[in-house]
Amino acid sequence: MKLLIANMNCGGCARGVTAAIQNIDSKAKVKIDLAAKVVSIETIASIEQMTAALAKGGFPAQAQ
Repeated sequence: MKLLIANMNCGGCARGVTAAIQNIDSKAKVKIDLAAKVVSIETIASIEQMTAALAKGGFPAQAQ
């Protein structure tokens, strides 16, 4: 899945996003394109679970 995270703009944000995702699925593969503000995730979790976890962490996300 690919998610757009408009307020992700630094390495610290990327680490926070990765941590929020891996709290839901510790085996998730996360690839972040900071310039495009897009995160690509390979996970068994649903998109709803991911967007909820990211929103809770302060990173509201939209499906791409």
